[in-house]
Amino acid sequence: MSYQLIDTGNSRSFPAAHPLLDGALLDGASSSGDVVVLIGADTGSALNDVTDRAGRAAILVELGTESLGTHTGESRGTEGSNVLGFARFRLGDGAPSDLVELVRQPATPDSAIAAARAVLEGAGLKVAVCGDFAGRIIDRLIRPYYNASLRRLDERLATADDLDLTLKLGLGYPEGPISLLERTGLAHHYDVTSALFETLGTPDYAPARRAVVAKRRAEKGLK
Repeated sequence: MSYQLIDTGNSRSFPAAHPLLDGALLDGASSSGDVVVLIGADTGSALNDVTDRAGRAAILVELGTESLGTHTGESRGTEGSNVLGFARFRLGDGAPSDLVELVRQPATPDSAIAAARAVLEGAGLKVAVCGDFAGRIIDRLIRPYYNASLRRLDERLATADDLDLTLKLGLGYPEGPISLLERTGLAHHYDVTSALFETLGTPDYAPARRAVVAKRRAEKGLK
């Protein structure tokens, strides 16, 4: 399926070259029925400029921590159109994975989901469909785990090395939580958990103390 790419700059999902970026039609070259893919930090404004929105097979909006409803509006639990959200999972400053979380709303038509899948999977990405919830699938699952690991470190349950070793050897994780967060950025963990805590109000998502410290140091330009 043909698609049009509109890049507003500073995309977290696609910070470097990728087949999805190479295979797109030139801006303005798509026709009614095609898919439009909006990436970057200003997708909300770009969505408002898409012409013939109702005639598109699907419109994909790259999301950050916000919900799709921020861009489409919400109404009595019946929202849904050919506009879908998506984010390629990327942990902090690490390289993006091949997993895309594709966000649907209650009344999103199956045809729009199929069109979105065709474009994303055609570019070699793996797609998991989820509802329009803060944190989507992965962040909802892993952020409490990372917070708990940081809090156990504060409590001196074990050293950072022993916490990491236990999770690696005991559960077969490729990397322990402390080293992983240090490598990908504690300040980014703060950004995600802060947004989740604000939206959900669940204590498990409240940023751990060490993440707060890292964020404050980043704001001061300290390493």
